[in-house]
Amino acid sequence: MRNEPVTAADLEAARDRTVPDVLPGPGDPPARVLFCGINPGLASAATGYHFARPGNRFWPVLHRSGFTDRQLRPDEQALLPALGLGITNVAHRASARADELTAAELVAGGQRLRELVGDLRPRWLAVVGITAYRIAFAEPRAVIGRQATRLGATRVWTLPNPSGLNAHWPLSAMAAEFARLRVAASDEAEQRPASSRGASTTPR
Repeated sequence: MRNEPVTAADLEAARDRTVPDVLPGPGDPPARVLFCGINPGLASAATGYHFARPGNRFWPVLHRSGFTDRQLRPDEQALLPALGLGITNVAHRASARADELTAAELVAGGQRLRELVGDLRPRWLAVVGITAYRIAFAEPRAVIGRQATRLGATRVWTLPNPSGLNAHWPLSAMAAEFARLRVAASDEAEQRPASSRGASTTPR
């Protein structure tokens, strides 16, 4: 992982690299929401940090929606597991644009996600990118929001793609949709019997 300025040569060299998932470790609370991008962009692959491209709105939206008490930088992604949050991707191969992925890669990524969710058992899987979700999970009519599909005990929510190229979603509307998920995840936690909750409550 790096914090130095990324050059055009760095970006080109990052094609097809992967970025490790950000997942809870020993001592972290159970996963509340596992955010799932489509695939790493070249800036993320070059730095090793998720949603690292300048102009990507994931980190601002995460803060504005109430998931974090301040706006984190991509290089602070390791703070997320302590908040009950994580990050993965449908497909691991980095590309300049998500539409460079094949349908087969997305379908294979959907199967990998099912296995990851089965092991991690987050309360929610939040896929940021409705088109990728439709292909990966064979749900061609899915829309943004809570999904009827469950992966075991894990509920599924689809969110708008935070890429700066997604002009259909202004920052305020995107933050409102992320906040809907935050409220749903928090309400679900409050409704669980005290004896079934973890030792600590994830801050909002």
